[in-house]
Formats: sequence, C-alpha cells, structure tokens
Amino acid sequence: MPKLIHSTQPPLKFISPRFNPLVLKTVSWFLPLILWVRTRPWLPAGIVKIEAKNAEILAKLYQEFQAGKIRFLIAFRHPEVEDPLSMLYLLSRIVPKVARDKGIPLEYPVHSHFMYERGMTLWAGNWLGWLFSYVGGVPVRRGRRVDRNAIQMARDLFANAKMPIAIAPEGGINGHSGIVSPLEPGVAQLGFWCVEDLQKANREETVVIIPIGIKYSYVNPPWSKIDWLLSKLEADSGLPVAEINPTGKKLEEVLCQRILNLAEYLITEMEEFYRCFYHRDLPAILAKETAKPNDILITRLHRLMDTALQVCEQYFNVQPQGNFIYRCRRLEEAGWNYIYRDKIADINSLPPFKRALADWVAEEADLRMQHMRIAEGFVAVTANYIQDKPTAERFAETALLMFDMLSRIKESTLPGRPRLGLKQAMITVGKPISVSERWQMCQGNKQASRRELSDLTNDLQVELEALVKD
Repeated sequence: MPKLIHSTQPPLKFISPRFNPLVLKTVSWFLPLILWVRTRPWLPAGIVKIEAKNAEILAKLYQEFQAGKIRFLIAFRHPEVEDPLSMLYLLSRIVPKVARDKGIPLEYPVHSHFMYERGMTLWAGNWLGWLFSYVGGVPVRRGRRVDRNAIQMARDLFANAKMPIAIAPEGGINGHSGIVSPLEPGVAQLGFWCVEDLQKANREETVVIIPIGIKYSYVNPPWSKIDWLLSKLEADSGLPVAEINPTGKKLEEVLCQRILNLAEYLITEMEEFYRCFYHRDLPAILAKETAKPNDILITRLHRLMDTALQVCEQYFNVQPQGNFIYRCRRLEEAGWNYIYRDKIADINSLPPFKRALADWVAEEADLRMQHMRIAEGFVAVTANYIQDKPTAERFAETALLMFDMLSRIKESTLPGRPRLGLKQAMITVGKPISVSERWQMCQGNKQASRRELSDLTNDLQVELEALVKD
C-alpha cells in the first residue's frame, strides 16, 4: 500500500489494453521462477504447489470458444493477492496439460482478458499497469459512478475478443478462503449485454459464465507461527502475552480464546476512540439470555464498522446506502475524487495558494479513508468462522486481519504481512451457467430482466460458495 498521501495527485488515467502474445509468453515462461522467488523468506507469499479439480471442463470450454460456438466469462474467487498468479498458472500450465492428456486440441494462447482495480498501480507501481495492459488487463475504477471506458471495453472484449474474459465478482479480496463476499451484479450484467450484442450481430454463440473457486492451505499447519503472531498482536495492543499450556486445554481452544480476548479488547478501545474523539454514541449492548458471547462480539464489531463508515460518510457528504461493501466502494470513489483531481488539468501549474489548499484536501481525505479501510478489512468476519472449523488456515486468516488493522492504525499503511508458512492452492472449476437461456426467458420485459439478473448473481454466489466448502 502507498504511504500516507500528503498532496493532491493527477487523475488516474485509463490504461488501454495492448495485448501482446510475446509478453504473455515471456511472463508464462518465467512463472515458475516468479513463484519460486516469492517463496523466499523475506516475502509474505510463498505458494509451492498449485493444483486444480475439473480442469477438463475449462479445456472443453476453450475448445468450443476457439471453434466459435460459445463466449464465456471466468468468474473466479478472490480471497488473496496471490490469485492472479494462481489463475495464470491454471490457464498457462494446468489447462493445456489436461487438454493434451485428454486429446482436446487447443490453440495458443490459452489465456483470458481480465479486469483489475485501477488503484492497484498506486501501491504496486506504474510498471504493473504497463504489464497488465500487455497481458490482457482492463483497469476499472470502482464506485457508484460508472467507469464507462472500462465497461465498454470489457463488453466489447466479451463479445468479440479472441480470448474469454475473467472477473472477480466479489470486487476485491476479503482474506477468507472459506467465505465468499456478496457478489457485485456487474458479471451478470456483462453476460446479458454479451447476449444482446451477439443477437444484434446475428451471431449464434452461446454465452456462459464459469465459476472458479480458489482455496489456500498451509503445507504444514503453522501453529507456532500463529502463536507468535498472536503474541505480537497482544504486545502491540497492550495486552499481556498469553502462554500456551500444553497440558491444559487443546491448542485450538487456547488460541481461540486468545483471539476472542484480543478482539474484545480492540473493539472496546476503538469504541472508546470513536466515543471520545468523534462524539459517537455507542452504549453498551445488552445481551439476551440465549445470546452467545461471540454473537455479542460480532454485533459490536458490525456497529463499530458502521460507526467508522459514518465518520467517513459524514466528511465526504455521502449518504449511507447498501451493505458494508457497497458503502466502502462509494467512499473509495469519493475519496479518490478529492485526491486524484480530474478537473485540474495540470496540478503543477496551480498557484501556490490553490496548490496548498488542494494538498490539504488530499491529505485529509486520505486520513478519512483510513476509517473506511479499517471497516473494509472485516466485511467477511462471522461469529463462528473459527469455531465451526478450527483449522490453522482460519486461525491464520483471522489473526492476519487483526494485524492489518493494527498496522493501518500504527503506520497509516498496510505493510507486508508476516509469512506464517508455505502455502498450496487448490483451484476448482465449477459447472458452466448458461446466460443465453436466462436471457431468452426475459427478453423484452424489463422487470423480468432485473429479476433474472438478480437470480443469476445469486446462483453464481451459491456456486462459488459450494466450490470453497471444506
């Protein structure tokens, strides 16, 4: 993530896709080396194995696509920042191998265009935008205001490009391999638009969406590293470092209690922070006799997230609408409008007084957005995520979210996460969902179209959730 912003910035420009097969071939050739480098101890990633289930389904779809029979969109889960590398490995290595083994003829490249969040270049560098443009990327700016350049480009690629297109319908990472965030409706809408565009061109290809789940697990459960991370978080927050007694409770029970204690402490401190310095009324929540401690904690967490978003919304004069994720997207858009000034042709040409005011606005906007970023990190947290399945992965995911929160507050940035252990990825290809059939049932009826769009989004949500079940 970038350091705290102290000055206004030029507008985020749309980076047009300039797909180059040679660049793709080079990146694909170096992919094993890239994955190996990312296993080095000083980096937070470390994926040593990538496997896939049902890759034959995807190989057959590519065969039909290249034969001009179908158009398809890959809707993949997006739990971690490593997902692009995992998807590239799937398409460049696993699918071609499965196709060869099954006698399915495929033409090069087996690849896809893809949409990525335009702000990625802010923390990764401008080189990433250059690279993504040459390997098929389309940048999109999230928010209420439609990014017409990106949407029109994605729509055209879906209907006419020589490769399919891939999109993460969750709109961003949530840090949970086992929880799918509420999906944004854009994927379903693109599917319907593609059918319409094909109909207008008198083309007969069938349009489908293929859901793909991605799950990460540790090669060896990193219990000692989880214990170390919790000790660090306890020390940073001011709590006494708990010691594990191997002769007492089970290790999972001790770690779970430590996480709950840490969570309750952090929530209490943040409630007091907003109560004292932002004058928010946060009375104690009276628990019902049948309520579980976890339920009360999650209720307080959701109230705290709502309070953080309200502080941000009040500053940007944004009305609270929709779920937490939608509110975060609207606030991100509002903040970027204050920082990346589209209406200023040349920032450096401003007189010192106006430039100072613009810098002041940008710096304060970035600070206000930190409230939103803290809430954003916990949108997928549930009461029983750990207790339902007390795996090392779920303990690690929860502890790392707390690490992110403390890091943002201490440093106003999100530094590299500590590596808890080497990981392996399991990618599962689901069953194709026909968009063409749904479009045929509702064409000419706007109310039916809206209903089908909602149903398609819900069905895709169900499919993705089924693909990541333990």
